[in-house]
Amino acid sequence: MPQLRIIFMGTPEFAVSSLDILVEHGYNVVAVITAPDKKAGRGQKINESDVKKAALKHGLPILQPTNLKDESFLEELKSYNANLQIVVAFRMLPKVVWDMPEIGTFNLHASLLPNYRGAAPINWAIINGEKKTGVTTFFLQHKIDTGDILFQEEEEIYHNDNVGTLYERLKNKGAKLVLKTVKAIHDNDYAVRKQDLEEKTPHAPKIFTEDTFINFNNESEKILNFVRGLTPYPAARMRLYDKMYKVFDVEIADYDEANELLVGEPLTDQKSYLYVKTLNGYIKINELQPQGKRRMKIEDFLRGNNI
Repeated sequence: MPQLRIIFMGTPEFAVSSLDILVEHGYNVVAVITAPDKKAGRGQKINESDVKKAALKHGLPILQPTNLKDESFLEELKSYNANLQIVVAFRMLPKVVWDMPEIGTFNLHASLLPNYRGAAPINWAIINGEKKTGVTTFFLQHKIDTGDILFQEEEEIYHNDNVGTLYERLKNKGAKLVLKTVKAIHDNDYAVRKQDLEEKTPHAPKIFTEDTFINFNNESEKILNFVRGLTPYPAARMRLYDKMYKVFDVEIADYDEANELLVGEPLTDQKSYLYVKTLNGYIKINELQPQGKRRMKIEDFLRGNNI
């Protein structure tokens, strides 16, 4: 196997651990490709991606193309003479890019493929009440998340996990899997297996704002998983009396007194608790964020707001 010359592609913080571990173990990352800088905030300050910041720290060349099919970008990419590309939380690549290196391009995906192909695998695994997930490395092919699998590692989903806690564990486990994959490729000590594309598996499509509203016509456990699967981002939402709230922490309420509440109606003592009627009981809201205000515990919210 020739000496590896690696191009690393990624943008958010999830990808940084993978880049760091490769550099720390002495692998030859010849360049990093990440998203263009964006202006953000009131002052319109230039916002660099987390991967760009990590690449600058390591002193690596950085490419920030706006168009991955642009001829000048493709020529520059080719000039690095990379024989392996690694993608972690980047964007869909055209064939001319992922097919360029001799060995190929592999991707790290935060699920046990073929389960949860798509943009939001961590969210959907929790929303659907899964008890385990994991990380997968696989060679890219034309259809998204369908390439031949290299390696997988499982990760348990705990009952108190949300996207934030599971994300941290998968980020670190994923970095170790990237390192394992690169070592195996370097040693030519790996075998791939094809995904069963005919098997019916749960998918993980991108989540839009309109997908985040809680449906209280569901059972309490399903609502609990829905909120966990959207916390801390993009956050579940609910409407109470024409006001919109983001909801971050809920539990199934231990409350079974008979009353005439309809599904979706609140029950509160205006001091310490807020329950909302579900299909089969109540959900207790522990933390929320009124529109235009800060995130707060329910006691703090009730102190200044009357429901």
